[in-house]
Amino acid sequence: MRHPVIVVGGGPVGLTCAALLSRAGVAVRVLEAAPTRVSELRASTWHPPTLDLLDGLELAAPLIDRGLVAPTWQIRMHPSGERAVFNLALLEGETRHPYRLQCEQQAYCELLEARLGSSASGCIIERSVEVLDVCSKEDLVSVEIQDLNGGRTRLECDWLIGADGARSAVRRAVGIAFEGSTYPETTILATTHFPFERHLEGLTHVNYCWAPEGTFSLLRLPQLWRVSLYADAGESVDEALRPEAVRAKLERIADFPKSEEILEIRAYRTHQRLASTYRSRRVLLAGDAAHLNSPSGGMGMNGGLHDAFSLCEKLLRVLMGEPETLLDLYVRQRRKVAAEQILGQAHENRTRMQERNPAERRAALEALQAIAASPTRAREHLMKTSMITGLRIAAMQT
Repeated sequence: MRHPVIVVGGGPVGLTCAALLSRAGVAVRVLEAAPTRVSELRASTWHPPTLDLLDGLELAAPLIDRGLVAPTWQIRMHPSGERAVFNLALLEGETRHPYRLQCEQQAYCELLEARLGSSASGCIIERSVEVLDVCSKEDLVSVEIQDLNGGRTRLECDWLIGADGARSAVRRAVGIAFEGSTYPETTILATTHFPFERHLEGLTHVNYCWAPEGTFSLLRLPQLWRVSLYADAGESVDEALRPEAVRAKLERIADFPKSEEILEIRAYRTHQRLASTYRSRRVLLAGDAAHLNSPSGGMGMNGGLHDAFSLCEKLLRVLMGEPETLLDLYVRQRRKVAAEQILGQAHENRTRMQERNPAERRAALEALQAIAASPTRAREHLMKTSMITGLRIAAMQT
């Protein structure tokens, strides 16, 4: 059977594409390599324009119900507590959601899967399916897949969306380059129920912190705190991952009790990469398959969801008979904003927080405090860091 659209990747970007297309009556088949939904903590920050887009799928409200509204975010010195605080209420009138939302991406995937799992959705989600090869021709796409038992099948579709993450099998199969670099530092993620907000004066739900030993961030979620840590000078990543080493770092942040449980410890590397194109004939890329950036500022998943909305709006028009060149517009719009806004802003955020020179940190903090103190400058800064500016730049691209 030939499918109108196959989506490879069952994460937030792939499932959003499936939801947008199936809502318009397009039959979609989603292929996911993992046997179950990812349960480990990944992306957790939702920016205002992303929530605006999700209003159109009637998913913003239920996601907000599951999450934690963050009206401000800050950059602060530790342990002094000096800080620059940015109030997203300044975005009133520019967005229906002038705040960040803190909520695990798996909660969003649960909402999507519940909707797509209904018989009326016209969507099929298959797990434990590995994509072995993709061949994009002038009039169709041929996809070779392998199931959990090793059985191989060849599928055909009119269009294929590769939303299968950083190691995208789709991107590799069609030969799209993914150039960039890997940052030298390794982030160590730790989660805990410990109430940091009771121990650090003026803490908000989103905090990026300089400390004498390095840097860390504290992001609050409904049930826990997410802490991003780094190895100390002279400490290997393996050494820094030991529970006692993580506990020692948490004890430097606050009066972390010996009896307090650390729920999760995980390391990950950070990349800065961009696909040479988002399209190869009838194959299209979105999300991490197309671009990777530092997680500082929470722009990765949000940028991927913005890809999904832009791509599906144009693909639906093509399916209705409009020219395929609309998909080249998708590439021009989203690749430009990824290069100039998402990767650029994330790199700037990462570079600032990795600064070790005390004088440079002091100068950066004072500059940020001056921006935060000016409603006009703060609003401009928030428009950019909240990804509103990037979306508007993309919309102007022809």
